[in-house]
Amino acid sequence: MFTGTYTAIITPFRGGQLDEAALERLIKFQIKGGVDGIVPVGTTGESPTVNCEEHIRVIELAVKFSAGKIKVLAGTGANATSEAIALTQAAEKVGADGSLQVAPYYNKPTQEGLYQHFRAIAKATPTLPIMLYSIPGRCGVEIGVDTVKRLAADYKNIIGIKEAGGSCDRVSQLRAALGPKFEIMSGDDSLTLPFMSVGANGVISVASNVIPKEVSQMVNAFARGDAKKAATLHARYYPLFKDLFIETNPTPVKAALAMMKLIDEEYRLPLVPMNPKNWDVLRTTLKRCDVLE
Repeated sequence: MFTGTYTAIITPFRGGQLDEAALERLIKFQIKGGVDGIVPVGTTGESPTVNCEEHIRVIELAVKFSAGKIKVLAGTGANATSEAIALTQAAEKVGADGSLQVAPYYNKPTQEGLYQHFRAIAKATPTLPIMLYSIPGRCGVEIGVDTVKRLAADYKNIIGIKEAGGSCDRVSQLRAALGPKFEIMSGDDSLTLPFMSVGANGVISVASNVIPKEVSQMVNAFARGDAKKAATLHARYYPLFKDLFIETNPTPVKAALAMMKLIDEEYRLPLVPMNPKNWDVLRTTLKRCDVLE
């Protein structure tokens, strides 16, 4: 359902407002690049700094601009269960194909709290596919393997997980516990191939904002058994995978897209422009990877 390459698409701003024309331009770039889908208003989409109206508007526009050519897995998680439910119901109403649900952040719920949180969302939107999102480095809590297994067993619309804990062991554990049909997506570009080698189905990618065609080719090559081609692409673009995180995501990827003249380089506080030295490093890497001339 949600496998292959999904782009965690940025949210472009201009003059403090959502830049709808730039968003359309970016989504058309993704479609042309051959990605399987996009994830609007996730971490990379600056979801913490958009208001609820803007949040739903981005999803609505993502659905409109995708025009059924690629899937839209809407980021609708929150650390308040009621807010996550409201966002998810709204995303379903505007036509999203599914929901990406990050673990509640800052309040650090127990595993039982995580189960009850995701349970409430699944019950409130029983026909919408839900992908969990475990990123302990951001949230301060990991969605335990047993919790994922329990949720998947109890709620058929919980169909997968974006795994951003940095561990191949955990991917192996998830695959063993959940079986072959449960979808596991890498949440780290540099770990996509290692994760796929132990059972992941693809990536929710930051780098594919910049190189959608190349990330798609890498993932598709590995999926069809051409590990050599996949490894060649990984090695070529590995410097970019790393330097897109030279500062806090999504600052570098938005800087890269601005260098490519696809968006204005604009952030919302508390995010700020890159340190000039890091900006130069990133630009050099983009040139090295033939993204810029």
